[in-house]
Amino acid sequence: MDDMQVSVKEVSDRIARCDHLLLVDVREQWEYDLCKIPGAKWIPLGELPANLNTLLDAGDVICYCHHGMRSLDAAVWLRQQGVESAKSMAGGIERWSAEIDASVPRY
Repeated sequence: MDDMQVSVKEVSDRIARCDHLLLVDVREQWEYDLCKIPGAKWIPLGELPANLNTLLDAGDVICYCHHGMRSLDAAVWLRQQGVESAKSMAGGIERWSAEIDASVPRY
């Protein structure tokens, strides 16, 4: 399971280095409307199947949600579909706000 998750620090560092990655927000509309990480692509968990082709060619895919459970489910499902690089950001946007960017509202 360790290879399924990535820390918020690692995601932040990779963004700062301009590493090629696709950050995918799998939360619901109302959550996305409250707060988001700049540059992330919003694809609610239930809409992942309809967006699979986009994600298959995306390179490194890192999913996030509120606390990290839905995004872990998303990463597992994506790997089963052939997105071998899919991972979940541990702790979700909650941990991102606490450790990386306090300007991101917590809920």
